[in-house]
Amino acid sequence: MQNIKTLSMKKNIGIFLLALAGGAAGAGLVSFFTGGKTVVVNETGQPLSLTSFPSNIMEHPNFVTTSAQVTPAVVHIKTKSSGGQSSDEESRSFDPFKDFFGGGDMFRRGPQEGSGSGVIIKSDGYIITNNHVIEGADKIEVVLNDKRSYNATLVGTDKSTDIALIKIEEDNLPTVKYGNSDNVQVGEWVLAVGNPFNLTSTVTAGIVSAKARNIGIFRGGANVESFIQTDAAVNPGNSGGALVSVTGELVGINTAIASQTGSFAGYSFAVPINLAKKVVEDLMTYGNVQRGFLGVQIMDVNSDLAEKEGLKTISGVFVQDYSPNSAAEEAGIKKGDVIVGVSGKEVKSTPELQEIIGRKRPGDKVEIKVNRDGSMKTFMVTLRDGEGKTGITKKESVETVNVLGGEFESLSSKELKSLKLNNGLKVKKLNPGKLREAGVREGFIITKFDDVAISSAKDLANAIKSKSGGVLIEGVYPNGSKAYYGFGL
Repeated sequence: MQNIKTLSMKKNIGIFLLALAGGAAGAGLVSFFTGGKTVVVNETGQPLSLTSFPSNIMEHPNFVTTSAQVTPAVVHIKTKSSGGQSSDEESRSFDPFKDFFGGGDMFRRGPQEGSGSGVIIKSDGYIITNNHVIEGADKIEVVLNDKRSYNATLVGTDKSTDIALIKIEEDNLPTVKYGNSDNVQVGEWVLAVGNPFNLTSTVTAGIVSAKARNIGIFRGGANVESFIQTDAAVNPGNSGGALVSVTGELVGINTAIASQTGSFAGYSFAVPINLAKKVVEDLMTYGNVQRGFLGVQIMDVNSDLAEKEGLKTISGVFVQDYSPNSAAEEAGIKKGDVIVGVSGKEVKSTPELQEIIGRKRPGDKVEIKVNRDGSMKTFMVTLRDGEGKTGITKKESVETVNVLGGEFESLSSKELKSLKLNNGLKVKKLNPGKLREAGVREGFIITKFDDVAISSAKDLANAIKSKSGGVLIEGVYPNGSKAYYGFGL
């Protein structure tokens, strides 16, 4: 009986509150949508309109058409690798994507399989995905939405943005149209399309919760983190899949989640498509990514830094120092300047600056606006590459020496200098062959082949021609550890 009374009382209170709402219609709604600001209601009781919001604000968007449009162009990527050994130091190094996606035991040996997603961007078979989806794979299989399966070839990768480009041999494939990630707004609806947990063609919805987000999963000065953050559910297997607008335009490539368990915990992160698109275009045109640099060491401005350095602003990017052959220094930018704009776009944080510059090539000119002691100054900067050059450097085709079962590329002068080497040839990819059998791992830099200095694939091929029986190769891994391998020819 008490329960009935309670319910009756609640009903009466509800009616009373509803009656109050009739005289102050909109007040509660306005308070809700404006974060609790005080609103004066007119005495006449006439209905009020919310001029700052569209009339259909309460309508939930319909994702049916968009889902049907996008899912045929999102593929399932399956990879196989022979496993491979890593040195203790390399094996124990932090792998952000295994941490983020629950990669399990990093010390496992033997064959391994992986799964991810990709997006068809050209009807003749070009597919964009994440580098960490296909990294180290011996075989890349692409399964289309209609269940057709293809072996894919790797066109190129860019670890600094975690973007990779692969290709299958097929025509007239469905594609996803590029959008403009610059126009994406916080609060906007988006869809994540991919293959989580091997569940093909899965669509989830959410909103953009932040832009230009740096979550610290990449390491190294040349890496670019400026993620679109959403609350669309993304899980292992979604990597490389599509983040699309409600109109079906590709605005990002789903890449990471913030999680302690490896499964979705509320936020996911996507590489903005304007950045990914530039990387893909470079890989198709030049064979490698042409990245322009200002050549400065930077950090975000906050109130503490502003007080310490006597800055006149608490927004922007502080120039701490220069790199050798700095494009910014040559243009007139000084230490202590605060970069607040690039080519007409406002810059408030380091990720924003990195993304904008990351979409430029060496030789491109950008207008940099800085706050110097409270005064605004503008400089025209000609960007350079990592070696201080302004020209495009087209990468030579990766050469293959069949008997060894490896694909190789020469080291740049910068790489040689950083490793304190006079010569060397990097093992870009391992196929079945002598090197793999001997225990060589990808990334190994061959410096000598039976005491013959090696700088190019041609040097290696010539050395092999003159040898028979047992041989010894000497070299170093990127972490500095030296290694020696012997095998028979």
